Amino acid sequence: MGGERFMINPFKQIGEIKKMRDQAMQIQRELQGEEVDIEKNGVHIVISGDQKIKVLESNGRSDDDVKEAVNEAIKKSQEVAARKLQQMGGGLGGLLGGGQ
Repeated sequence: MGGERFMINPFKQIGEIKKMRDQAMQIQRELQGEEVDIEKNGVHIVISGDQKIKVLESNGRSDDDVKEAVNEAIKKSQEVAARKLQQMGGGLGGLLGGGQ
C-alpha cells in the first residue's frame, strides 16, 4: 500500500516536459528580439540576446568573416556547455527527478 505513493504518472511527466519546452522556446524567441549595442575603442558590436552577433565593425569597416567565425565559436561553446550540463544530470531528466 505504501508503495503506491511513489507511482509516477507518465502522462503528467509528458505534460510537464511539454510545458518546460514551450517555456524554453518562448524565452528563446524573446532573447532573439533583444539586442545589446556596444561601441568601444573604434569597434561596434550588436549582439542578440541569444548570443548571435548581428553587427561587427572595426573603425567603420564591417568584417563578415570575423562575425561568422565568432558566431560559430559561440555556437560550439554553447554545445560544449549543453553536453556538460547533461553529463551533470542537468537535462530535463535531471530536472524531473529521472536522473536518480
